Amino acid sequence: MRTVEVPLAGAPYLITIDAGSLARGTGLRTLVRGPSALLVTDANVGPRYAAAFGAALGGVAVASVELPAGERHKDLAALQQVWDALATHGFGRDTTVIGLGGGVVGDLAGFAAATWQRGVDLVQVPTTLLAMVDAAVGGKTAINHAAGKNLIGAFHQPRAVHVDPAVLATLEDAELRAGLGEVIKLALAFDAELLARLEQELGALLARQPAACEAVIARCCELKAAVVARDEREHGERALLNLGHTFGHAIETAQHFRGWRHGEAVAAGLAMAARASVALGTLGAAERDRILVLLARAGLPTAAPAGLGRAELERTWTRDKKARDGRPRFVVLRGIGRAELVDDLPEAALAAAFAA
Repeated sequence: MRTVEVPLAGAPYLITIDAGSLARGTGLRTLVRGPSALLVTDANVGPRYAAAFGAALGGVAVASVELPAGERHKDLAALQQVWDALATHGFGRDTTVIGLGGGVVGDLAGFAAATWQRGVDLVQVPTTLLAMVDAAVGGKTAINHAAGKNLIGAFHQPRAVHVDPAVLATLEDAELRAGLGEVIKLALAFDAELLARLEQELGALLARQPAACEAVIARCCELKAAVVARDEREHGERALLNLGHTFGHAIETAQHFRGWRHGEAVAAGLAMAARASVALGTLGAAERDRILVLLARAGLPTAAPAGLGRAELERTWTRDKKARDGRPRFVVLRGIGRAELVDDLPEAALAAAFAA
């Protein structure tokens, strides 16, 4: 078992990484400190894990709500289902909302916890690689709007995050690869050594070898925890975690959340940011090629979807959460492991981003 602390000044919490813990049911009862819990899951994860998870919370009044799976369901209607379940069971301010699933479930459960009776305990139990290394950590919660991704939300830190890497054995290959998009992002933004490790151990990760997966998950959690502790509300450094996301979120919005997975869109965004960085003169061509090769080896896209033009993506940029005064902001690279936020991009850099 590994633990990573998120050392927030007000309420620090632990990320526990314990392979096989969901099957054993060990360590789960301590996640809930109140008398009741609402387990929020989806149609993919619930049938596999929800009953056993609820049984492991002995002595706690447990109810569950199973949502439709998929990014297009991260909306007000799904959030209403969670609120309705909390109201139906009479759960008050001493309840705990548990997000058992991928990033969509975690975001929905988190926003419900942030808003139910002005805030209740939240526990994140991520079941996808993407959620384990990114979405479940840091307290960002949200739902989507037709105008853009994650436009309605709140910062609400979990009381705990519990990761069981063993569940990756049942994850679809495409979901695993999508999670690698966020892993590569963290390496590119903050840790050149992690990128080198990914290049060497990509085969082991794709094969779900436990030691490789646990080590990479732990390192990603360490990187994100450190950034969140320094900038919890994204006033500065935390925006660097959005490397590739201005492009990626635009792709998801243009596809009406019915196309690529989030990690796939982010991967294309990383490639586009790398090309733009070369045009800006902040990244070398050899470093760009290294990034593109790794993304391709991971089975991830390195360009915007065919048929989706630049004009369609640009229409969403002014609504991006990093935008200021209606002008988009982008995260670019100053070498492997060094990210930087810039105001807008010159035409040459934008053109390079789309030149696949």
